[in-house]
Amino acid sequence: MREAEIRRLWTANVLCVFSIILTAVVPAFIWEGFTVFGTHLSWLCICSVCVSVVSIILNLVLKPNQSAKRSSFAHKISRFLKCCLYFFMSCILFHAIIVLYGAPLIESVTETFLFAVLLSSFSTLQCLCVLGPNIQAWIRVFSKNGAASIWESSLQITTVCSILGAWFGAFPIPLDWDRPWQVWPISCSLGATFGYMGGLIIAPLWVQWNRKQLTYKSR
Repeated sequence: MREAEIRRLWTANVLCVFSIILTAVVPAFIWEGFTVFGTHLSWLCICSVCVSVVSIILNLVLKPNQSAKRSSFAHKISRFLKCCLYFFMSCILFHAIIVLYGAPLIESVTETFLFAVLLSSFSTLQCLCVLGPNIQAWIRVFSKNGAASIWESSLQITTVCSILGAWFGAFPIPLDWDRPWQVWPISCSLGATFGYMGGLIIAPLWVQWNRKQLTYKSR
């Protein structure tokens, strides 16, 4: 496994972490009264958009899934439309799953859907950037020992960490602490965000630690 590829992964992941930090800091300079807690829905939108834009730009620049085949313009348009459809379907699916896990069905619909968009930005969008709209590739990557590159290993780790972070973030909500951050879905979205950021740091470290096995596997 080339060290240059690991450095590219480090660069991409650190930039993603830095972009999330900026979403909590920069808007406060241009938006009076902006806070992650106080204007949480606005922060959800900003964070989702920022993560999506940075991920797409990094994918175009670093090209982790570069193919030797040259695709036509019509194929690229079809692929883009499929990606948009998959992302929207992911948001709907996450929204339904979140409701099944106890989120309000009628009340706080906007909050729940924006949280679903955030989760889709942390997971589905990353899959679309690395693997494209290929369900078979998604199943392969998320099966046991299915990752065939360091980017796919990073995708596994960040996706799992994001979902686990959102799940752990739900634990403080029913407690009677009466804290502002216990309002739905603040703790869950923060848990998902910290989980995603943790996964971005853990992934390159895990790849470096297991690079001999990963090199052997990729052969």
